Amino acid sequence: MKPGTVGILPAAGAGRRFGAAKQFLSLGGVPLLVHAARAMDDTPSIDAYVVAAPPGEVERTEQILRTFGARKLAAVVAGGAERADSVRRAFLAAQGAKLVVVHDAARPFATPALFERVIEAARREGAAIAALPCTDTVKEAGEGREVVRTLDRSRLWLAQTPQAFRADWLAEAYERLGQGVSRFTDEAALVEAAGRPVVLVEGERENFKVTAPNDLERARAQLLPPVAVGMGTDVHGFAEGRRCILGGLHFPGEVGLLGHSDADVVLHALMDAILGAAGLGDIGVLFPDTREELRDADSAVLLREVVQRARAEGWSVGNADVTILAKRPRIGPRREEMRGRIASILGIPTARVNVKATTTEGLGFVGRGEGIACQAVVLLLREGIAS
Repeated sequence: MKPGTVGILPAAGAGRRFGAAKQFLSLGGVPLLVHAARAMDDTPSIDAYVVAAPPGEVERTEQILRTFGARKLAAVVAGGAERADSVRRAFLAAQGAKLVVVHDAARPFATPALFERVIEAARREGAAIAALPCTDTVKEAGEGREVVRTLDRSRLWLAQTPQAFRADWLAEAYERLGQGVSRFTDEAALVEAAGRPVVLVEGERENFKVTAPNDLERARAQLLPPVAVGMGTDVHGFAEGRRCILGGLHFPGEVGLLGHSDADVVLHALMDAILGAAGLGDIGVLFPDTREELRDADSAVLLREVVQRARAEGWSVGNADVTILAKRPRIGPRREEMRGRIASILGIPTARVNVKATTTEGLGFVGRGEGIACQAVVLLLREGIAS
């Protein structure tokens, strides 16, 4: 590898404090580490980057990054026991670089402009990091948590990433400190310990690190709008010998619909509407008809899974409105029952579900009695807004 500036993305943590491997958690339908990688992709001064993945997860990590369109990814390597070890292994894969830029995979909101400012300062000074001036009063505590002294906050800065260094300076620090590298919590401290100066570049308030579950909620609140609207459409033709399932209800004596699952056109349209609003694709991707275990599957079960996936992204269903286009069966006599069934599946009050039906006045395949179509519109509310 011989590009001038190489990024390093340590993403090998086990998530001990978080309780899960946070780099793979979804933020707006995209894994956390992909957000950090995209910042490097969008920084003109970065020529390529190397990612350190959890041991045993190298192939998976590369597949995720490639799937989400990583443009400058040069390599994925197995990380080490500590963050510093992971960065060192990635650095070894970046041999030939003149400048290296380290950025936490758990910082999804660093902007390309911040990367450029840090890189420019490092090219000029040799080493530079993003940091914020401390605005809180800082106390130094003793073993019993008694205050030992109050520190002068005018001289205190809170370190962030990206952090950029001349590659020969970082190599020098690794050589000088040897096995002691693992104890350093960032590369700036490592370079400082080797006797090199590091300059500060004012960072960004939004560039916080996702360390605990409430940080992920904060990230979702920053990324996601308070509401989202999705629309779903589904169509199925009639098929003799099939049970007719609509809106989670069985219509005895009516001809059923052709499909891999139970072909519930109403619940399918609702699934696509929710997935669309949450930015999670569509049911064809989530529940493909190539999965034999989904043959004749209960769509109510699948819809519940979709609701759970949306909830995992920080969304709750606000309301749902469906329009069924069908010559038969008659929906009117069971409209209220269907509203209640859909509300139960979605986990919301019946008052938030509306069901309408039309015969299309004899027009099209519906009017000819060849099948049924459904359109659904869903409003999602970011968690904490819904009551």
